Amino acid sequence: MLHIEQLTKRYGSKTAVDHLSLHIPAGEVYGFIGHNGAGKTTTLRTIAGLLPIEEGEITVCGKSVRTDALEAKRHMAYIPDDPELYPFLTGVQFLKFIADIRGMSASQRTERISLYADRLSLTQELGQPISSYSHGMKQKLAIISAWMHAPSLILMDEPFVGLDPIASHTLKEMMREHCRGGGAIFFSTHVLEVAEKLCDSIAIIKNGKLVMAGPTEQVRGDTSLEEVFLELEENHD
Repeated sequence: MLHIEQLTKRYGSKTAVDHLSLHIPAGEVYGFIGHNGAGKTTTLRTIAGLLPIEEGEITVCGKSVRTDALEAKRHMAYIPDDPELYPFLTGVQFLKFIADIRGMSASQRTERISLYADRLSLTQELGQPISSYSHGMKQKLAIISAWMHAPSLILMDEPFVGLDPIASHTLKEMMREHCRGGGAIFFSTHVLEVAEKLCDSIAIIKNGKLVMAGPTEQVRGDTSLEEVFLELEENHD
C-alpha cells in the first residue's frame, strides 16, 4: 500500500529525515511516534506530495509520488495536524468542493457527506461558515473530507488533537473499518496509549532515523509502549 525507500529530507544543514524505509501493507493501522521535531510531519507531508522528494522513493498503491504524483494522490488522503480550511465557505460547501476535485458523483457525494457528518455529529453545523468552527469541528470536517472518496491510504498527523472523547471513539472505529475493508492508515500520535491499543504496527523515529518498527506486540515486548519509547529516547544515539 505504502512503500518508503531510503527517504532523506534536509533543510539546509539539518537532516530532518535520514534514509527512512518503511512498508505499510493493506489492512493495517500503522502508528508513527517520536518526539517533537523527530521527522514525523516532514515524512507525512512528503508522502502526501506537499514536500519534494530529494532522495529516496515513495510509492502509494504502486504509483510513484515522485514521478506519477497525480495518480499516487488519487489513492490517498492527508489530514494535517492543523487543517487549513477555507473560512469563507460553509462546511457543506467545502465538502462539495472536495467531492468535485475527487470526481465523485452527486449521489456518492450526498450519501457520504450525510453518513460521515452524522457519525461525527457535525450535520447541524454544515451550513455554518468554517470561520465559526472550533478546532475540533474543523478536525471533524477534515476527517469527513478525507474519508469521502474512499481512498486506499489515509495519512493523519496527530488526528485526535482537539477531538472530544465521543468523536475520538468514532474516529478509531472509522480507522478500523477502513482497514478491515482493505485500506491502510498511517498516522502520527503523541498519545502512546492510543497507539498501543489501536495500531497493528508501530514505527518509532528519532532525529529523523527509524529506530524501531514492527507489529505492536513485538515493539512493546513485555513492557508498555511508553516504557519502550522512553528507553529509546534516553539511550539511542
